[in-house]
Amino acid sequence: MNTTPREAVAILTADPRLIEGTDERFTGYGVMGLPYATGHYLALRCFVATSVGPAYRAVWHRAPDGRWEIFTTAAPEVSCPRYFGSEAPGEQVPAIDVSWPDDWTLEVTMGERLSWRLELASTSATRIMTSMGGAMPDGAWNSNAVLGSMGPMASAFLGIGRTRLHGATPNGPLYKAAPQQVWRVVGGQAGLDGEDLGGIGPLSEQDHLGDFWLPQRGIFFVGRASFTPVLASTTALA
Repeated sequence: MNTTPREAVAILTADPRLIEGTDERFTGYGVMGLPYATGHYLALRCFVATSVGPAYRAVWHRAPDGRWEIFTTAAPEVSCPRYFGSEAPGEQVPAIDVSWPDDWTLEVTMGERLSWRLELASTSATRIMTSMGGAMPDGAWNSNAVLGSMGPMASAFLGIGRTRLHGATPNGPLYKAAPQQVWRVVGGQAGLDGEDLGGIGPLSEQDHLGDFWLPQRGIFFVGRASFTPVLASTTALA
């Protein structure tokens, strides 16, 4: 599959679909995570369809002192803080905008607060993982055994540190992640609330939220995720 990331996103957004199931389901794209040598960390989620609420976008940010926060265009109860809010409190924002100056460059803005440019590339490792992802049936992506073996494989192929494609979120629900197409983040620049986040580079110690480990190298993905249903008592509000 030789699709560029911009083409893959265009195909996805033109026909957003959710797989069948009883779990809480999300389809979308984004940056699985991008570490900065300063200790900052950013991630992007652009879900074009969900089974629990409207489509939304979210930016995750980790400060150098280890504090996490999630900026989301949907109510925290129906977006990422639904699962991660106990460790990464949510703040609803008016808009998060994304644009593609070319096939391999993504720009993300959040009003005057965030300016984030990402340069993406295809590598032999990402092509192998994408080829494998495209060949897997839906049932395989729902199998804990398959996901359990794919996590270490992705870690080795992509050099991103510890990886778990299924496990428990901080709020309690179990997750399954299916990054079906991936590309490398090879460059860019980010500024948040007037601060330049510095150069891209791994954290001194890999971080995680629940069982979800944030990659130590930047990865852009197109895919989906599912979560076991949230109980009212475990939903974290902003």
